[in-house]
Amino acid sequence: MVNAGNNKWLKPILFIIVLAGLNIAARYSYTRFDFTLEKRFTLHPKSKAVLAKADQQITVTVFLDGTLPAAFKRLKNATSDLLNDYKANSAVKIKVVFTDPLNGLDQQAQDTVLQNLYAKGIEPTSLNIKNDAGFTQKTVFPMAIVQAGDRQVPVKLLQNLDAAGNYEQNINNSIQNLEYVFTSAIKKVSTGENPRIGFTEGNGEPADPYLSDAIKSLSDSYEVGRVDLNLISRQGLDKLKVLFITKPQKEFSEALKYKINYFVMNGGRIVWSLDQVSADLDSLKGKGQQLAFNNKLNLDDMLFMYGARINYNLVADLNCAEIPLAMGGGGGQQRDIQMAPWVYYPVLIPQASVSLVKNIDGIRTEFLSTVDTIGVKGVRKTFILQTSPYHIEHNTPEVLSLQTIAEAPDQRLYLHPPKNAAVLLEGSFPSVFLNRQVPAGITEDFSSGALSKPTKMIVIGDGDIFRNQVSGRDGSVFPLGFDRYTQRNFGNKALLLNIADYLSSDDNLIDLRNKEVRVRLLDKQLLRAQKSEWQLINLILPLLLLILFAIFQHYYRKYKYAR
Repeated sequence: MVNAGNNKWLKPILFIIVLAGLNIAARYSYTRFDFTLEKRFTLHPKSKAVLAKADQQITVTVFLDGTLPAAFKRLKNATSDLLNDYKANSAVKIKVVFTDPLNGLDQQAQDTVLQNLYAKGIEPTSLNIKNDAGFTQKTVFPMAIVQAGDRQVPVKLLQNLDAAGNYEQNINNSIQNLEYVFTSAIKKVSTGENPRIGFTEGNGEPADPYLSDAIKSLSDSYEVGRVDLNLISRQGLDKLKVLFITKPQKEFSEALKYKINYFVMNGGRIVWSLDQVSADLDSLKGKGQQLAFNNKLNLDDMLFMYGARINYNLVADLNCAEIPLAMGGGGGQQRDIQMAPWVYYPVLIPQASVSLVKNIDGIRTEFLSTVDTIGVKGVRKTFILQTSPYHIEHNTPEVLSLQTIAEAPDQRLYLHPPKNAAVLLEGSFPSVFLNRQVPAGITEDFSSGALSKPTKMIVIGDGDIFRNQVSGRDGSVFPLGFDRYTQRNFGNKALLLNIADYLSSDDNLIDLRNKEVRVRLLDKQLLRAQKSEWQLINLILPLLLLILFAIFQHYYRKYKYAR
């Protein structure tokens, strides 16, 4: 028979044993339950697939540690949570180290460490931290290194996608992008893949400064450079994975087209970003008006064979970007610069149902043409960008005038169904040079079959979509998609990164870029307006609850023991 005294202590002892057992088990088995609406704490299946394929230990060194501002602490904590998920789902051991590389070092030692980190691709960020004495400057490293065996890849944790300087938005964008950058880095060090991407030159394409941010942004994940099709050999083409043909101005020779066709037939991926119509805002501002005429690029037959056509027209869209114009200034007075909507700079709307452009902001374009498709057997077409329902198409040649800005547009004239401006083509493409003679100037064997290997290409009716703005004063480069006049960010950079990821790998990680993490921040204006009210509530309400509980306890005890 069990003693009543022993019975009294049995349940507490069992509870303590169970609790201790759960804590011991938690040390060896990491898990958590995700109740968030957007499943922000749940790894994507593609991340789990990459981790399942890893075959050697992975070491992740995160340099974001030490005394940090609140926003960077949030970024660090999000990084730590994500890496714990990786450790729990990985087929191999993942070692995670957080470190402050400059902690406790003198100036000379810090300089040496900085040089070593720069050599590895680790770049610091300087912050001004407020304290009792004012402000102090601190150097932090919002970066990490992912290493497996003798391969290592630097990872940028702070993305700086919002060039307008929205600090909280930058941190939020960075947290949203953490899973992509880490999964992509783990995939690279595990497989050794590092696709090559080339931007063409030699046919009047934009100079390096105008493609600087596009190349720099892609360089974080790929080998990127300029490619002169006039000089590149067959071996050079074979090493390329993706080719960007961006805003050429000169006609393509048959020899160049022959090389491009060889690249496509062997599974190469191409982004055609072309201006079918020649128009330039700088020339328009100087003369007040300009004749927009058709470009002769000699690429229509290639695009037709592959299943697309960029039309010889210009789109005027009421959903457009703004341009700076000098107003007034008569009688020797200084002229004011004002922003005015320019209908020939349409802002395109991404197709929300297509993962390639899902969750991307509007895309800024300049002198856009529409895109149609041609029926080609074995080629699947998906439209990815459209105009707004308020647009007009002008067939070229067409006289453009800045005087139209002063005229209020009649929306009824602009009301038309949205037109397509970019299309994704996927499948096996027919050869443009089947049963044709080898063009003059070809000295190597670029022969290919009648049909290409399964591949992809994107056709866009604008050549400026991947071109960043450059300051005319000092030549400084602005981020891709950032309008320096309106301080507005467009989705051009996100589109570029998504396209590169989608085209560079059949097992792409683009869905990770579309992951949305909502940060529910306090409304600072409302907080300032209601500060005193909430302070009183937080001060008085706990005291009232405490007094009410004491009164209830007093009368309850009186009632209980008076019986």
